[in-house]
Amino acid sequence: MRKPHVNMRKVAMIGCGFVGSASVYSLMQSGLFSEIVLIDANMEKAEGEALDISHGLPFAKPMSIYAGDYDDIEDAAIIIISAGAAQKPGETRLDLVKKNVGIFKTIIPEIAKRDCQGILLIVANPVDVLTYAALKMSHFPANRVIGSGTVLDSARFKYLLGEHLQVDSRSIHAFIIGEHGDSEIATWSSANVSGIPIHKICEMRGFIDHDYETNRIADEVKNSAYEIIEKKGATYYGIGMAVRRICEAIIRDEESVLPVSSLMTGQFGIEGVCLSMPAIVGANGVDTLLPIPLDEKEQAALKESAETLRKVIEESIDF
Repeated sequence: MRKPHVNMRKVAMIGCGFVGSASVYSLMQSGLFSEIVLIDANMEKAEGEALDISHGLPFAKPMSIYAGDYDDIEDAAIIIISAGAAQKPGETRLDLVKKNVGIFKTIIPEIAKRDCQGILLIVANPVDVLTYAALKMSHFPANRVIGSGTVLDSARFKYLLGEHLQVDSRSIHAFIIGEHGDSEIATWSSANVSGIPIHKICEMRGFIDHDYETNRIADEVKNSAYEIIEKKGATYYGIGMAVRRICEAIIRDEESVLPVSSLMTGQFGIEGVCLSMPAIVGANGVDTLLPIPLDEKEQAALKESAETLRKVIEESIDF
């Protein structure tokens, strides 16, 4: 059980850029918390976002939203880190690694020196590498260091499948696993609509060119962020909703299955990296990684994705 000084109604957001602010706005509307503290290297930015979001409280539920500092995080149930350099048009998430590891070297020690017993939720990119860096620098137990991983990618996957099949996306069960990035894997072998295999549903809907359609949809999911960044400069609403969903699972101790990024400890022969697999998520963070069935091609792609991340960690991170 968690120590009693953890306030399960309190969340901290470190980083008040587009993603951090959109996430706080979504969390404010959720009513999950009674206290939200915003922290940013630019104190005035944090104060401005806190004021702007607070002005909507008469339309929501009572809570305290304010700008603070690292002393305010000690009793937070969840500490979210969205701080980092933004991904620019034409730039991959992995291109950000050195910049954002440098930023994490100023943030994580501040968290580590305080007696925080909450969950550390990493949202900044490249999320898998930064989740691993946060785990190593914070010395938190592995179950309490989570990356937002492919929660948003999986939502995009389900959205596009829903549009393609004209089926409510909430009835679709399908995961993107591996890196939150270019080596991610769409798990077609286990994808289904309320238990019916995805290819069978496709045939029912008149789609028989499975190779073309699966490649098209998987590529659209993988390239969604690039397309949005090219069109409007940044992505933040979708990830804001994903952050809210992860927080719900933790605060309500739902034991929900979400493809968050966490430390691999031998599953599918992979260890020593953080990447996304379906995991049972509740009040103590990651409970168990689920042994999702994968075909041989998907297993090979997952190992390749892990190796991509391992090389980046070895080449770019000096603890």
